[in-house]
Amino acid sequence: MTRAAIAIATGAAMLVWPAFLNGYPLLFSDTGGFLAQTLVPLMIWDKPWIYGPLLHLFHWRISLWLPLAAQALLVSHLLWLTGRVLWGARPWWHLAVCAAASALTTAPFTVALLMPDVFAPLVLLCLFLLGFATERLSRAETLWVGLVATLGIAAHLSHLPLALALVVLGALMARRIAPVARMAAPLASAVLLLLATNWVGHGRLSLSPHGATFLLARLQDDGPAARTIQAECPARGWYLCAFAGRLPMDSDDFLWPPDSPVNRDAEGHARFLGGALLSPEAREIVAETLRREPGAVAAAMVRNAVQQLFMAEAGDTLVPDHLEAAVGNRIRDYFPAAERARFDAALQTRGALPAAIVPFLLPHLPVLLLGLPLCLFGFWRAARAGDLRAFALLLLVLAGVSANALATGALSKPHHRYEARILWLLPLAGAMVVAASRGGLRPPRTPPARSMDAPGPASLGAMLGKEGL
Repeated sequence: MTRAAIAIATGAAMLVWPAFLNGYPLLFSDTGGFLAQTLVPLMIWDKPWIYGPLLHLFHWRISLWLPLAAQALLVSHLLWLTGRVLWGARPWWHLAVCAAASALTTAPFTVALLMPDVFAPLVLLCLFLLGFATERLSRAETLWVGLVATLGIAAHLSHLPLALALVVLGALMARRIAPVARMAAPLASAVLLLLATNWVGHGRLSLSPHGATFLLARLQDDGPAARTIQAECPARGWYLCAFAGRLPMDSDDFLWPPDSPVNRDAEGHARFLGGALLSPEAREIVAETLRREPGAVAAAMVRNAVQQLFMAEAGDTLVPDHLEAAVGNRIRDYFPAAERARFDAALQTRGALPAAIVPFLLPHLPVLLLGLPLCLFGFWRAARAGDLRAFALLLLVLAGVSANALATGALSKPHHRYEARILWLLPLAGAMVVAASRGGLRPPRTPPARSMDAPGPASLGAMLGKEGL
């Protein structure tokens, strides 16, 4: 147990090395909104009330290094459990996994970033463990993994379709009620949690009370919603009729700048919480757009998802854009002076982090390109050994990175950090499965009635055709 704890803690430190180089946790402008959820407090219109309270659970207005440490330990522990399922409790192999992820992939730029992005890969690992490995977890570990999965799914709206895709795929593979129920329980719990918090905070029993505004931003950027507005105005009397001549525009420019159509009306008056004010009209425009141009909407979603799938660089988590206004003010108003000094001294705050990081980014693309062949080789090795658990992990990873691209690129906007947060699992899972298939790296067999490791047929159809999981 002591060796395992040391390995997990050491792996956690490896996974946040960009924060040590930076001199502070990596931040994004949205981090300020999550801090405001408990510090102000303020129920942000565009964010679930989940990640902000989790930050506060650890920072207690003392330091953001504390939630970063918790985040790193959480990721390291989930990787430890995954490795233990594949090859047993081997501390040195866990350290090798964390070292590889830290040095060769974008993982540390997600783990060291105080954003709910960190939960995307964890949701995938948790659902894998719940669906295909609970006999190698203790009861406490199973409950813990379920709790992490629930909070992770609820922490970001894009994690809902991600989790749904994984649960559906898990059901197709498992074909038994118990593992499917274990995978579905966190998703159902996350839905209930979102409904409850939105009812309390926004007075609406909804998963996303103002999510239509985001979808409208995406659809007008792609063109269909802009054409709907231009065709239906001024007869429909929509607020956005006054901006029909400016559309389409970039979705971020539509949503966030102070002078955007969302935040300033045609007469130049500022609109406080403009995104929330626009959401009833946004629902109407989105519905009309889907009625008018369903094919164009579907084609745009596919294009954006494919584009997102190939955008996975770490650069947009390193820049200082809007950090002073969005995060610096929160730290100055609610944290000790020493914490503000650490924020001010950080390389990211001073705009020096991208240049300092450049040499460390070089392995990322080659390793990502290696990921798919590694997974294919892992599929072959797992099928040859009849190891359905390893096969399931690889299949869930492939489905997860695809579902993540669809949920973020198609419904929001392609950004590098969206796919970088999860695509690092592709080469890592492939390497772990290949390593586990080698002699001496297999965990002890489970009792015959529950074993999923017995040698079997080489094809997936034959493997699944025997008994399911």
